[in-house]
Amino acid sequence: MDEQWYDEAAGPLVRPYTITKGRIPGPELTLDIATQVMALSGAKREGSGLTPEHVAILDLCERPLAIAEIAAHLKVPIAVVKVLCGDLIERGQVIVRSPSRPTQAPDRHLLQAVLDGLTKL
Repeated sequence: MDEQWYDEAAGPLVRPYTITKGRIPGPELTLDIATQVMALSGAKREGSGLTPEHVAILDLCERPLAIAEIAAHLKVPIAVVKVLCGDLIERGQVIVRSPSRPTQAPDRHLLQAVLDGLTKL
């Protein structure tokens, strides 16, 4: 991060809403904190109207990273990362994969049997 915009004690001197130009994640953008983001090979990074944060996401996501991990690396709130990733999705520069969800809850009897077995150990 540019030194003039970062202070060790205070952190970033640019407010998160400035990075997203006041935008917040919309209801159409269903990115979970565990959603994996990966940059597509050949995604343009320079001269394409991207902010430094967009470029940082593309650089970080050479391998799949979760939204929460990206936020931690960039030291910005998750909502900011969701907006920026939404921009990159619209531009076709990243692909995302949401975590799979179980189709049904685990059987209560099975869970109780596992718990009973563990307490016997």
